[in-house]
Amino acid sequence: MMKNLIYGLESDLMSDTIVLALSPSDKKWLRLVQVLGFSLFIAACAQIEISLWTFTPVPITGQTLGVLMTGALLGRRWGVIAVLTYLIEGSLGLPFFAGGASGAHFLLGPTGGYLLGFLPAAWVVGRFAQAGWDRDPFTAALMMGIGSSIILLCGLVGLARFFPLNQLLSIGVYPFLGGDIIKICLGAALLPFGWKLVPTSKKR
Repeated sequence: MMKNLIYGLESDLMSDTIVLALSPSDKKWLRLVQVLGFSLFIAACAQIEISLWTFTPVPITGQTLGVLMTGALLGRRWGVIAVLTYLIEGSLGLPFFAGGASGAHFLLGPTGGYLLGFLPAAWVVGRFAQAGWDRDPFTAALMMGIGSSIILLCGLVGLARFFPLNQLLSIGVYPFLGGDIIKICLGAALLPFGWKLVPTSKKR
């Protein structure tokens, strides 16, 4: 199975994700509606916030789950566009960032690395999903874990502008591992189940 999945990543013949399989490929207006809808989905997830100011300026939120699921459901291209739309909406003043915050300055602050890391994470998860990694619980979990790792790595790069290097892991990684594991398990359970709802004629 893993050999086939690796071949899928190298092949130009990518399979559909759940959402793409259920919607006509020639309806560009529908894709735009999906992009907007998923940007709002990420914004809704961002309102689930647990402040950790005692340990770190970065809160625990549902954003990462929203971003990873967006990539997995829309694929690499439309997933990235949806995440970019979300970042633009929040930067322009809509209360879409964690806890209802907004403003472009958040992209340059301590949480900016995490926010910008949403883009490559959505692309990579979408790429894996289009190679069929979202159809099996194990590979779905691996896919979500890789996406979470990308977000954390980008977050550390952003935090390095504000904190000493010896504090980065305790501020930018350790507080989020438990939450990330829960999100990974949730995504790994939902994605394969979602494929069971897709008509056999649309699976390829």
